Formats: sequence, structure tokens, C-alpha cells
Amino acid sequence: MKMKSHVSLSYNEPQAQSVVKEAMIKKLKSHNITPTQQRVEIATILFEKPQHLSAEQVLSKVNGNAAVSKATVYNTLGLFARKGLVHEVVVDPSKVFYDSNVTKHHHFYNLDTGVLTDIELDAINLTAMPDLPMGTKSVGVDVIIRVRNA
Repeated sequence: MKMKSHVSLSYNEPQAQSVVKEAMIKKLKSHNITPTQQRVEIATILFEKPQHLSAEQVLSKVNGNAAVSKATVYNTLGLFARKGLVHEVVVDPSKVFYDSNVTKHHHFYNLDTGVLTDIELDAINLTAMPDLPMGTKSVGVDVIIRVRNA
């Protein structure tokens, strides 16, 4: 699957870093998010490639580049999710991933490795849905297939 929302550049060159930073600022502004230094750093990590990261993984990666508090990371990820930049994938009550691929798709979650992997939308055939509770409407279906190593 080709991802248009990711910027693939080498971060080792100062010119490339500047281009990536400008791309992240533009991306944040296009979603009505004020591009603070911390938000740009977090966005750069999230969108360097299609990936699923937990808040702890983002915190670890961002603090390799700049000092950002845990609260700032959690608040920023929540903001990005509310604004549609990332998709929150809750694999269990204590484990949430932030998915940089916001197209419709499903997931495998490996219970042994903790790795979340994309499944193409059309790879799962849902032929029937139950009647919805009265007074509700469907806003989406997220399938997570939990697997273990053989």
C-alpha cells in the first residue's frame, strides 16, 4: 500500500531535516494544529514511515532528539487523533497504538511480540452485521486479530 502522508528522507543531512520539518509544519497546519516545536518533533517521528507506535515508544524516540515531557506526548497524540492525523488502535485496555496510516484497514496484533501489523481492508469479508442498539448509528468497524508465535 502506498502512503502519501509520509515523508521519506534521510534525517542525517541538515537540508533534509529542514525539508522534513517544513513538511510536518504544513501537515499540522492543514489539520488546524498549531505547530509547536514539540508537536513538530512528535509528528516527525510518527510520519517518518508507516508505523504503529505506543505513547511510550514515541516518548523514547522524541527524547532522543529533544526533551519532551510524558504529558506533552500523551496530550499531543490525543490531539493528533482527534484531528484525524493518526488513528488510535486499542488492543487492550492498557495498550494503545497510534497508527500513522489513517486509511481504512484492520490489524493483526501479536501477543508475544507486541507488534501490530496492517491488514488490507478487502482482506476481511464481513458479510453481516448485527442490528444496532436502538438510538445508535455505526461509525466504523475495527478488526484486530490477536495471534501468537507458533
